[in-house]
Amino acid sequence: MILGIGTDMVRIARLERPLTRPHFMQRVFTPEEREILRCSADPIQWAAGRWAAKEAVAKAMGCGLAGCPLEDVAILPDAKGAPRVNLQGKARAHLQRMGGVRVWVSIAHEAGMALAVAVVEGCPDGEM
Repeated sequence: MILGIGTDMVRIARLERPLTRPHFMQRVFTPEEREILRCSADPIQWAAGRWAAKEAVAKAMGCGLAGCPLEDVAILPDAKGAPRVNLQGKARAHLQRMGGVRVWVSIAHEAGMALAVAVVEGCPDGEM
């Protein structure tokens, strides 16, 4: 059952300057994400996609960034490289309160833009 859908789009170039600020990096990206970003062939594009994905997750969960801080939402690659959402802290608690069991995300890049769509999956009452 779908509990929420969110989307976000960002100009890739918008992240160029903030990525040079350590405080921004720590506030937005988890240690695992920062390591992947450091090794990325195109770090600005990678960061823009993850930024859009985190915003899309907050919108899909209906909690905004106050209830779903960016550092509580990790967008990490699975074994095949597809983005997967890993929630911690406030974000995880909010997902559980809303009856969610998983958040799906898709990221695309085109013409200097990064786009992400997030879907919150829940279980019908009584099923797990």
